[in-house]
Amino acid sequence: MGADLVAARHEVAPFLAARPTRSLTAGFPSTTAASLASLGTGLPAGEHGLVGYLLAVPDHDRLMNPLKWRLMGEGPKVDLLKELVPEQFQPTATAFERAVADGVVVTQVAPMYQAGSGLTRAALRGGDFRPSFSSGDLVDGVIEALQAGDRSLVYAYHGDLDLTGHVRGPGSESWALELQQIDLTIRLIAERLPAGSALVVTADHGMVHVTDPVDFDRRTELQAGVRGLGGEPRARHVYTDAGAAADVAAAWRDALGSDFTVLTRTEVVEAGWLGPTVSAHVQPRIGDVVVVANGDRAITRSAAEPLQSRLVGHHGSLTPAEMLVPLYTIR
Repeated sequence: MGADLVAARHEVAPFLAARPTRSLTAGFPSTTAASLASLGTGLPAGEHGLVGYLLAVPDHDRLMNPLKWRLMGEGPKVDLLKELVPEQFQPTATAFERAVADGVVVTQVAPMYQAGSGLTRAALRGGDFRPSFSSGDLVDGVIEALQAGDRSLVYAYHGDLDLTGHVRGPGSESWALELQQIDLTIRLIAERLPAGSALVVTADHGMVHVTDPVDFDRRTELQAGVRGLGGEPRARHVYTDAGAAADVAAAWRDALGSDFTVLTRTEVVEAGWLGPTVSAHVQPRIGDVVVVANGDRAITRSAAEPLQSRLVGHHGSLTPAEMLVPLYTIR
């Protein structure tokens, strides 16, 4: 739910359009796992360690998807919840844990698949979980949870706008109609808020309609020295063979030109993309080379990631369309 996208279709979201708003800047990469971890911990990706959609993890050749908390690609099935215990992978106490310790009743209202997931345990642990099965159930769950104690904090997640944007495009009529549904959901919650409550509405990232993607699986000049391609189409972590990072970065700069920014891991850390501090245990999770899209292009993988490569909406990079998200506070 990018700030620019919402502003461009304000007529379909009249309840939000009538409220004061300001923009927040999502952290890098502008993607769900990283942003939700920042919301849950108050830390940038360089400290919470969830640095992308696909990332390298210790003692495994395959990359990890933190949204599903599993290894990707072919290979033996691994119980990653035991091998990479979420509470150890991201050990900092979450905002929910700190609130519970202070006597606040905390409830998460979210789809059932998030209950006890690796990402929830790593970044959003603490309090109770109430599964939601529809927009109406989310509204009812939020209001019920808000009345659970003298001081209550409720976190609610709704992901359908993101899914619609990925499949149909963030400028599509389908996306606008889903925004209209979200506007209604927010209004229904606001109308039922108990006295003394506040509803804060924001998002984890925006989105870009991608045109003319670069297919890594068909570009041999991009494959030399690369042992793994992580991240996502608009913010790639390129894991290289030992000693090959400089050569890979140079080859990618030559091949991609000004449509992409190509930096080494050291340059990304020094530039502060992942925050002012990058913990020592987080650095190996970052690509040896990091590649981000400057315009509306992306780097896809038609063979290795066929479903993702067919999506038209993507995010992860540093453009305002992806980084700027709205913030509404309704009392």
